[in-house]
Amino acid sequence: MNFSLYIAKRYLFSPGSSNAINIITGIAAAGVVIGAMCLFVVLSGFAGLKDFSLQFSSYFDPDLKIFPSSGKTFIVTEAQKEKLKKLEGVVHFSEVIEERVFLEFRDKQKTAFIKGVDTNYNKIIYTDSILVYGDWLTGNDFQVVAGNGISNELTMGVEKTYTNLLNIYVPKPGKGIPNDPTKAFTKQSAVNIGVYSVNEELDQKYLFATTGLARLLLGIPEDKVTHIELSLTPEADESTLRQQLQSIFDHQIVIKNRIQLNDKLYKMLNTENLAAYLVITLIAIIALFNVAGAIIMMVIDKKHNVKTLYNLGATLPKIRKIFLLQGSLMTVLGTLLGLLLGLILIISQQQFGLLMITPSLPYPTRITGVSFIIVFLTITTIGFVASLLASSRINQRLVS
Repeated sequence: MNFSLYIAKRYLFSPGSSNAINIITGIAAAGVVIGAMCLFVVLSGFAGLKDFSLQFSSYFDPDLKIFPSSGKTFIVTEAQKEKLKKLEGVVHFSEVIEERVFLEFRDKQKTAFIKGVDTNYNKIIYTDSILVYGDWLTGNDFQVVAGNGISNELTMGVEKTYTNLLNIYVPKPGKGIPNDPTKAFTKQSAVNIGVYSVNEELDQKYLFATTGLARLLLGIPEDKVTHIELSLTPEADESTLRQQLQSIFDHQIVIKNRIQLNDKLYKMLNTENLAAYLVITLIAIIALFNVAGAIIMMVIDKKHNVKTLYNLGATLPKIRKIFLLQGSLMTVLGTLLGLLLGLILIISQQQFGLLMITPSLPYPTRITGVSFIIVFLTITTIGFVASLLASSRINQRLVS
């Protein structure tokens, strides 16, 4: 067995000559364990929070969404639709008409976006999952489905008859202010047949309607859309599809995937994750420098043994290596124990909901292999540096 490693193991697992040394070593080891456990718990917590925050986008956002490169609408010909149907990797596509509108129900008003969708839309997103009351669009051009926020603000429930109608207004195109304000808007009336809920922002934003109602309200012809939303097969090659789509639409479009559609949310979550990692790592650095203190105290405690080893022929580099390995072993074993405790804590959270956000919602967590690797590399690297600094204090004067 390697000489330095053998001595390092003996020093690590054998008690020191005084209780003070043992206490200092125990505190240093506990700091490693707690640092590793906390860092693993934080990373697992943020991984779960990220999944929880982004699960709503999987309900509402398509795999790919096509926008016009300029203006609000672009032309989609029958030939282009046939090419879209034949694209390998595309399961379904849906034409969408979207625009800001003014809503009026009884004596209450609100601005929102009308989202006109065709009959394929429920194959693009999980409409059954987001619908909380009533029914989804049946193809009737005078039916709408409102968000939960819109429904609450307008005090508008699910209507079974056409007696309580929602009035939808959109400004007429043109310049100047008309003399008769009643002629400044195009108006259509519809009945709300359902209420959906995704999250607070989207529930306040969108009113779903058929493309027929949206075209009638906005005066958009049959061959124009504001967006096209696509669902893809799991094995679809996105980069290849992007090139094919650009070719079909003569490079007059912009294509975004689900991440690009939620880029602000992804950036915010990644920034928070990084900030939390850096804060916990800073705390771990402070805690792990207890390892350096413990090594220095161990060097003082084993001073006579070190002199004996030197007199027996051990060189200074080998003696330094003993204490470097001792600190490194303490760090590695402490990190593994901390990861084990962190894993037990996260599994307990997933099984028993130790920490609850609401009475019915436990704090989300997710265990990933990346978290194990990041924690292990971070803690062991800091511990190695601390041990290196401490072992470098051993000099000729000490062993003479």
